[in-house]
Amino acid sequence: MGLFSKDIETLHDLFIHTLQDIYYAENQITKALPKMIDKATDDSLRAGFEQHLEETRGQIARLERAFELLDQKAKAVDCPAIDGIIKEANEVAGDIEDKSVLDAALIASAQAVEHYEITRYGTLIAWARELGRDEVVPLLEATLEEERSTDEKLSDLAETFANARADCVAAI
Repeated sequence: MGLFSKDIETLHDLFIHTLQDIYYAENQITKALPKMIDKATDDSLRAGFEQHLEETRGQIARLERAFELLDQKAKAVDCPAIDGIIKEANEVAGDIEDKSVLDAALIASAQAVEHYEITRYGTLIAWARELGRDEVVPLLEATLEEERSTDEKLSDLAETFANARADCVAAI
């Protein structure tokens, strides 16, 4: 089912499709994070990625609970957006030899993922409320808060060490 296919006729259809989209995205993220953990050179960055991997597993469980509450089967639909973000992250990381620059790139890539997720969850919350599906709102809100928190932590890591370390490489 494409985003503009005949299968999406109502806001409810769009809501379910977007829920399936983010379910796919979260599952892809659980596959990408171990690679990012392996590539990260800073211990605090690696620990942050490890923590987010555990959070992502919890987010998947919350999505599965939301599908249950909506009397829907937990099902994923391809998400070209997250596939593109992850592909770009892998390509950029593969092109960087200096570890300090690599950490800065990993943070930027992770933030691209977080920003995508933040927009999706914000939209899903608004649609759930509009559709009167308030039973799933707390599940979606919990994940949105985690995504925002992760984005803030990534910004802190970038601003406190990674960007400056990467910039020092350019000056050498």
